[in-house]
Amino acid sequence: MEKQQRIIQMFNDISPTYDRLNRILSFGVDRRWRRNGCLAALKAHGRPVKHLVDVATGTGDLILFWREAGKASGTPIERATGLDPAIGMLTLARRKVKNADFQEAQANALPLEDNSADMVSISYGIRNVVDVDGALKEFHRVLEPGGHVLILEFMSHPESTLMDRMSRLYMNKVLPKVGAMISKDNQAYTYLPESIQAFFSTEQLVEKLTTAGFEIVQVKDDTFGISTRFIARKPG
Repeated sequence: MEKQQRIIQMFNDISPTYDRLNRILSFGVDRRWRRNGCLAALKAHGRPVKHLVDVATGTGDLILFWREAGKASGTPIERATGLDPAIGMLTLARRKVKNADFQEAQANALPLEDNSADMVSISYGIRNVVDVDGALKEFHRVLEPGGHVLILEFMSHPESTLMDRMSRLYMNKVLPKVGAMISKDNQAYTYLPESIQAFFSTEQLVEKLTTAGFEIVQVKDDTFGISTRFIARKPG
């Protein structure tokens, strides 16, 4: 898994500036994508979340959005676990997010019991997983029957509209330069647009979720298709 280790090291390298760059490069809109995703998943779940597992948690940002959405919707989130293979990210997460358990782990090898969670999430991280099929099987394994998974991701689209072309121009030309200037890492923010273009289409990811045993609940684009959310349920 040499490729996976290179990706993990890249995220370790950029961890000190990661949160700030997310806000800058998305003009703060990523907050809305995360909030909308959490609210939609909680609505689909329809009951308190006993154990939330956030995979590729990074600095734990999404756990804070889960809690915010839980308060806004009156849906308690009783326990939260954040998993990530990048130690640099986890160090920041432990400082930033209180009352959560953070562990080093890759998405295709979760250190959790079968049926031990009722909500699994991964935000803008599934395309960084080399073994996507293995990760989705792990999500299914650790979820109890009736549990849900939320995936937020940047998906590539055919350049059929002006917005598609503008988005592609921003991703390929502007984002790498700004990202490299702030993070001092030339590779990381060149990798981002390349990884989006190399990733599966929306239809292919839906097919993989179905193959892993999930029922699709919702697939919805946000902000002209820049971000896409997938909500799926483990039958039972």
